[in-house]
Parts: sequence; C-alpha cells; structure tokens
Amino acid sequence: MPRLHVVDPSEATGDVKEIFGAFEQKLGKVINIFKGMGNSAAALKAYTGLSGAMAAGELAPEDREAIYLSLSEKNDCGYCVAAHTMLAQKAGLSADEVIEFRRGGSSNAQRDALIKFVFRVVETNGFVDDAEVEAVRTAGYSDGQIAEAVAMIALVTYTNLFNHVFGSELDFPPAPELS
Repeated sequence: MPRLHVVDPSEATGDVKEIFGAFEQKLGKVINIFKGMGNSAAALKAYTGLSGAMAAGELAPEDREAIYLSLSEKNDCGYCVAAHTMLAQKAGLSADEVIEFRRGGSSNAQRDALIKFVFRVVETNGFVDDAEVEAVRTAGYSDGQIAEAVAMIALVTYTNLFNHVFGSELDFPPAPELS
C-alpha cells in the first residue's frame, strides 16, 4: 500500500502534468511509481533526466536491462523486477536471459562481465581495483560504456529505493518466482 500521496494524473499541475502527459503518450498511462514521484516535480525530473540520458547512451538496451534486473533483484525491488522483466522481453531478451540476469549473471560472457563489474562497484562503493576495470574493458566495453554502467547503478538504486519508500503497488504482471 502506498505510503505517500498517489498523484492522480487528473490532479497534476505544472511540470508534473506535462511529464505525466508524456508518459500517457508513450506508455498509454502513468504507472504507479511515477504517481508517487509526482509528489515532487524535481524527483520526477531526476528520473526522466537520467533515464532519458541512459536511453540515448552507448550501452545496448540489453545491457541496461541486465543491469536493471540484476540490481533490482539484489535490492529486492519486486516492482522494478516485474517492470523490467516485461521491458527486457519487449527488447527481445528471452525469459531464460531475464532469469540469468536476476540471478546475477549471463551466459553471454561479455554481459556477464558487465554484471559482475556492476556488482563489484556496488559492493565496494566504487572502490574497484584496476584489474576489475580492465576485466570489463577486456570483455568489450568502452570507457564510455563503463561510465554509463555506473550511471545505471544510480538510476536503478533511485527507483528501487523510491519503490521501497513509496510502497508502489504493482501495475505489471508479477515476475516469475526464482527457483
């Protein structure tokens, strides 16, 4: 149950109303996480700015979804796991790949190196060693993509924590349970 006010699109004003309108055009509706973020135009703009920047970056959509799913599972964010399971499958990833990401890895060696690097960044608060940076670089990621992976950590962490605080009600099909 939501613990903050749920901003109905019909009551939104100013920047929030404008952003909600963009969501309605793109998604057909305003999803629950955004109805919570809508309590603050700044919070909503923080999400849309970072999310938009990452979508225009060098990391492939599959890489971004691998980061989103692996960290969201690690952070126990059922809302983001459900949303990004659906988005990953729309991006062409298989159900098996989604499960691999949620388990913290990938059968794709390059993507597995990225996920392992992202986990090390989180575990060490960014104090990874030279060998860890070199490993993700050797796997085929550019310095720009490595920088974007760190930015993705910020985006995923923001939405995961926001969902925990807000108590976002699921408005996607739930993700399959991991066995």
